[in-house]
Amino acid sequence: MKELRIRVLAGVFVVAGVLSWAGARLWNSFGTLPSVPVAAPIVLALIAVVLAATALSLRARLKAQRERRPDAKGVDPLMAARAVVFGQASALVAALVAGLYGGTFVVLLGSLDIPARRDQAIYAGFSVVAGLGVIAAALFLERVCKLPEDEDDDNHPGTAPAS
Repeated sequence: MKELRIRVLAGVFVVAGVLSWAGARLWNSFGTLPSVPVAAPIVLALIAVVLAATALSLRARLKAQRERRPDAKGVDPLMAARAVVFGQASALVAALVAGLYGGTFVVLLGSLDIPARRDQAIYAGFSVVAGLGVIAAALFLERVCKLPEDEDDDNHPGTAPAS
């Protein structure tokens, strides 16, 4: 399984942010903007908490397993792989959503004197922060589930590839 690259996440965030900014400016020229739901930052924060809790649980179980504690509960490799896939998917979606709300946030900064727009800007800003929290938790989960490097790997520099 390939590691999630921060450059990919940053690219998704920036592209979504620019497209959202352009779309929100166009939409705003007609006099309205789509609203930012109050639940957006809450849902993203809940996903971040679930990812972080999963990572902490797996880290504790793996540590107990490495220390060969008698009461250690093993970690099913398939469950760990599913957790990593969930984390990677969550991080990609969170980068997209955070970019969308980030672009909207930038447009809303121009009209903070209107109370409704100020509330929307706050929701959009918190959504961006919560989206970044999801990305951080997903990267932490991926790091926890990463397998140690294999010492007997044939692809080390200086060794001949296997025929």
